[in-house]
Amino acid sequence: MGREGAFWQKESYDHLIRDADDYWNQRSYILGNPKKASLVNWEFVEEGNSRRPVIAATNSTTTAAKDYIGGFVVGIHGAHEFAEELDQQIDPYGSIMVKAIADRFAEAFAEFLHHKARVEWGYEMEDELTHDQLIHENYQGIRPAPGYPAQPDHTEKPILFELLGASDATGVTLTESCAMHPGAAVCGLYFSHPDSHYFAISELQKDQVTDYAKRKGITMEDAEKWLGPWLGYA
Repeated sequence: MGREGAFWQKESYDHLIRDADDYWNQRSYILGNPKKASLVNWEFVEEGNSRRPVIAATNSTTTAAKDYIGGFVVGIHGAHEFAEELDQQIDPYGSIMVKAIADRFAEAFAEFLHHKARVEWGYEMEDELTHDQLIHENYQGIRPAPGYPAQPDHTEKPILFELLGASDATGVTLTESCAMHPGAAVCGLYFSHPDSHYFAISELQKDQVTDYAKRKGITMEDAEKWLGPWLGYA
């Protein structure tokens, strides 16, 4: 197993993040691009209705005072190789079960680290929640992951990995398509705001994608490529 995590201070409306371990050296990032863009710093109009509330993950931070977000990467090693051995032994069921169990271990590892983060962050006691409450995520804060509905752009992963030095620390690497290897791996961010909650981005309009591409410093073609399943136009 491998794991790495850190917390960074948020500095501005554009969600500038400083590496907490290198603060005085002014090592600064804006998540989404090391130079000038932002992580999910776009406006989300739910169901394409402009009268509905606008939501973004960064609504869960404040500009009024020092605020922080966390990041993590966890991975389970060895399962892929074991599954391949079972495939060679003509044991497809065993191979499927090994992969499934490894995935569950990775998710459990991520849940455990999130619990530790909440306790260390100081807004949850060690034994405050029951197992059922933990299973149903009845706790303060969220951990959205790149590539999932609240943060659909997989290309945010390399920045997170760079900030954490994750590949060196965990052995988890990224492919050219930003998939994680080994497959039983989880990465994401920690938000601690009491009102933070999961949501799904959908039906993105062209003006939103144009704005996102501009702020992220990528072409419109690349933005549409990575956000394809969430586009609300042809």
